[in-house]
Amino acid sequence: MTQSTTPASATPGRWGSFGLPAQRGADPSAAIDAACRNLGLATIRDRWEEFAAQALREHASYADFLADLLESEFHDRDERRKLRRVKEAGFPRNKRIEDFDFSKNSNISQEVINTLTQPGWVHAGNPLCLIGDSGTGKSHLLIGLGTAIAEAGGRVRYTTAANLVNELAEAAGDKQLGRTIKKYGRVDLLCLDELGYVKLDRHGAELLFQIFTEREERHAIAIASNRPFTEWDQTFTDKRLCQAIVDRLTFEAHIIETGTQSFRLASTTAKRQAAAA
Repeated sequence: MTQSTTPASATPGRWGSFGLPAQRGADPSAAIDAACRNLGLATIRDRWEEFAAQALREHASYADFLADLLESEFHDRDERRKLRRVKEAGFPRNKRIEDFDFSKNSNISQEVINTLTQPGWVHAGNPLCLIGDSGTGKSHLLIGLGTAIAEAGGRVRYTTAANLVNELAEAAGDKQLGRTIKKYGRVDLLCLDELGYVKLDRHGAELLFQIFTEREERHAIAIASNRPFTEWDQTFTDKRLCQAIVDRLTFEAHIIETGTQSFRLASTTAKRQAAAA
């Protein structure tokens, strides 16, 4: 039996089936544009001509041209991912560790904080406790560290203790408590601000305790509180429940005491004195 040597014809519409031009012709721009749209390569679509012109000027190889183009796409995607993660965290304002003035508070070690911008402690599921009076930088550090972890690829969620308890109470009333607890249990880092500012009754404390239990030793939690641990019984009025919460939040925890001197107040006072002089 003889075997045909006639080459197989190209599959009709192979390009067109992906929304690409059936024939590229002399100008590849339309095919590149359509391919980039279909593949989601926004940066390559917008900048390939710029990189092609640069490659011609520099007599770059095809491989160097392609590497530069792909590196640009990767960099822009990484930046968009960081922005998306930070936005999803729900921070109330933009605070970064790079903007924190360590010279204003000698209680805070810059070396320790810089270490905590790396996600190792989050991967290990360790807690972080920022304890100190108002104006000592707790919220800035909490948001700044949360932002760093989000930009490193972690799933982060920010809320205040009062807002979280209210959300849990509403979920319990709607018979959605389990779903809400699991939602907070899935994030890599939960940033809980203003713990201790509002006294919680037993029911509110029990709801919060369920969040801590869901995350214990599996996912990290970072809290900021204006009360030392010895005064937490003023927030959690049930002593046994208070002790259980302290135990969970301090086991293998990073504990940073930001002190009692408000540098925010000191800064305001200095400005007023300078204006009056």
